Amino acid sequence: MPTDSDHSGNSRSPDTGVNPLRQPKVFQQLDRAQRAPYSVRERLLRALWTLVNQTIWRVPRGWAWRRALLRSFGAKVGQGTFIRASTKVFHPWLFEIGDYSALGPGVVIYNLGSVRIGSHTTLSQDTYVCAGTHDYTIAHLPLLRPPIEIGNGVWVAAQAFIGPGTSIGDNCVIGARAVVTSDIAPGTIAAGNPARVIKPRVMSPPVT
Repeated sequence: MPTDSDHSGNSRSPDTGVNPLRQPKVFQQLDRAQRAPYSVRERLLRALWTLVNQTIWRVPRGWAWRRALLRSFGAKVGQGTFIRASTKVFHPWLFEIGDYSALGPGVVIYNLGSVRIGSHTTLSQDTYVCAGTHDYTIAHLPLLRPPIEIGNGVWVAAQAFIGPGTSIGDNCVIGARAVVTSDIAPGTIAAGNPARVIKPRVMSPPVT
């Protein structure tokens, strides 16, 4: 295949302009990645839970029904919690949520590691909670499962991303489309990418 030359006299591809002699060595070795990082029991439970998610989970307005299904697979679910039919919880046995909390439409709880959500907490539509990542310093990218904790009285606004290993304190507000990559102190409002505390949350006394 004919090649061009750059000003130094080195050959390069006429299509891409990339010098084939200077391409960096690839660090990642995905052929060595672990193909099945779960036990046989976990894989069977995941298959059964996937079937549940695609069928009986989707009963309209089945709030109590979905709470019961989660509990039957090992989740700890408080009373009065509302979970929409379009919510996805990947591993119920690694999930805990308190009383009178709510998971809105399209919320994803990608809990490869444990996810704990307190009471009176709302995750608005399309929030993504990601308790799983990979160690990028090791060539075969081993799976990591850092836990996530979201406190009591928290409001996570629409389409926020809650990253692995993070903790959100009680009474926080997380802004829409925020990307939480570090811990958020209690009683604060955080927003942005990456999310940063922008001010304290002013809390008026409850209406009696």
